[in-house]
Amino acid sequence: MATAGAAALPWRSARGQPAPVPITKTIPSSGEAVPAVGLGTWITFNVGTDAALRDECAAVVAAFFAAGGRLIDSSPMYGSSQPTVGYALERLGAPETLFSAEKVWTSNPRNGPPQIAQSLSYWGVPRFDLVQVHNLLSWEAHLDTLAAMKAAKSIRYVGITTSEGRRQRDIEAVMASRPIDFVQVTYNPADREVESRILPLARERGIAVIVNRPFREGELTQKLARRPLPDWAAEIGATTWAQLVLKFIVSHPAVTCAIPATTRVDHVRENLAAASGAMPDEAFRRRIADAVGRA
Repeated sequence: MATAGAAALPWRSARGQPAPVPITKTIPSSGEAVPAVGLGTWITFNVGTDAALRDECAAVVAAFFAAGGRLIDSSPMYGSSQPTVGYALERLGAPETLFSAEKVWTSNPRNGPPQIAQSLSYWGVPRFDLVQVHNLLSWEAHLDTLAAMKAAKSIRYVGITTSEGRRQRDIEAVMASRPIDFVQVTYNPADREVESRILPLARERGIAVIVNRPFREGELTQKLARRPLPDWAAEIGATTWAQLVLKFIVSHPAVTCAIPATTRVDHVRENLAAASGAMPDEAFRRRIADAVGRA
């Protein structure tokens, strides 16, 4: 089960009360704890050089750290998202609590190290905490490179990713055969395929799990918004469908961190607040899954 963890720079609510402290989950390979809700950047931070949009993203990152968030995830695949993250971090003075999660995404393994170096330049950080092989592209060679970088202490953790339920058998094979620290997959009450094999294997192998697309890029929460939130959601402190979905995700014992993406300060605060207070037990999680499945 998740345990309560210390929040950095706790923001205050409109009434001036300290915000809830997000729970933390433990990275099995090290014992390090990270807040159970992070921040994704796919689509939302791909804003180019538009000054106003970059400032909106910077405000989201500031609110994220103020609410106790740490893990930010990006990729070379995400257009201008990496420079946007770097812009936000520079404006905040490079928060020491940052847990930087990046990816390598190139079919030519020789281009992996220079791509990672370029990503570092965009972020403006001295090293990444985690580098993941994005969608298993040329994963064998890239994992060799990342293992060497971890041994040299130029990165701290190594991982692999997939999304939308793709290549799950390949993901399982890598998890079972390679010494990785993280796996990133899609999971929410409407997309539960990983419950059968990948999440149990992650627990067995001591691999942390990052959950992407918790809201199906907004499609799921938009659909759910057409229905009233069940009264019983209040029993675990969920005031929105988004919070109910996130509580379902992060309460799974194999899940380490969910990474919803957003361009709105109120949404990032709502998401971090979901990682606090009461969490659903297995019976309550089934109730959530049934309610979302009927949407």
